[in-house]
Amino acid sequence: MTHITTNLRKMNTRLGEDGIALYALPQLNILEYLGDQDVNQWLGRSVKIEFTGNIHCIATGKKIKKTYGEGMSYDAWMSSPLGNPAIIRPELSRIHEGVALRDKEWEEKHHNQPHYVYLSRTGGVKVGVTRATNLFSRWIDQGAVEGIPLALVPYRQLAGLIEVVLKAHMDDKTAWQAMLKGEFKDTMPLTEHKEAALNLLPEEYFDFISDDDTVTHIHYPVVKLATKPRSIKLDNQSVIEGTLTGIKGQYLLFEDDSVFNVRAHAGYETIISIS
Repeated sequence: MTHITTNLRKMNTRLGEDGIALYALPQLNILEYLGDQDVNQWLGRSVKIEFTGNIHCIATGKKIKKTYGEGMSYDAWMSSPLGNPAIIRPELSRIHEGVALRDKEWEEKHHNQPHYVYLSRTGGVKVGVTRATNLFSRWIDQGAVEGIPLALVPYRQLAGLIEVVLKAHMDDKTAWQAMLKGEFKDTMPLTEHKEAALNLLPEEYFDFISDDDTVTHIHYPVVKLATKPRSIKLDNQSVIEGTLTGIKGQYLLFEDDSVFNVRAHAGYETIISIS
């Protein structure tokens, strides 16, 4: 049996050469990074997650009772670069103009960089934005089974402006239950969805359209998808235990159809046992 004590963070993701999503859980002692745990190896094994009752802000390490913005204290959420409003609304970024919303160095590194606007198929087809270096990981984080680039732009705000145009006509959020059940609203090829989306764009964005029509297909370490996914939270259930039947998006799927969103519990101190 393996025991891991860690303050949870979202699982790191990457796409393997065979198209399989690979997951690694960062192990932390509050803010001290202790290495990664290979989550794919937990598939089919008994996994027990025990909440110690302690939550620590992912930005400051401060002990807190409630999290904001994926693991922060309220103060950090209002002041830390990790709570930058342009993370959720990319069109608000102005760092390409030299104007920082929170932290100039952080925003130069993360937002004044090439970004993709993309389409992905999760439950339905959705539009999204991510840094150019993060495309495959972004698709895996949301549980997409396939994705295609729409546009490649030099900075985040421009990607956000394109997304604003398109999300008036299509989803920009993942329907998590449909994603976990593997249900799809339509089967039209992503290349056709891309063509339809590009026809909605004003001429001012034409120079940024990606001519890469490659559809990336992603397969997940799943023995059994959830039939009626039931989200469980450590605030309501301090011990979660069962056989792990799948990993998809940022969710652990258990044999009884309960599902655990790792990312939503960032900062929670847990003891994880795998047998």
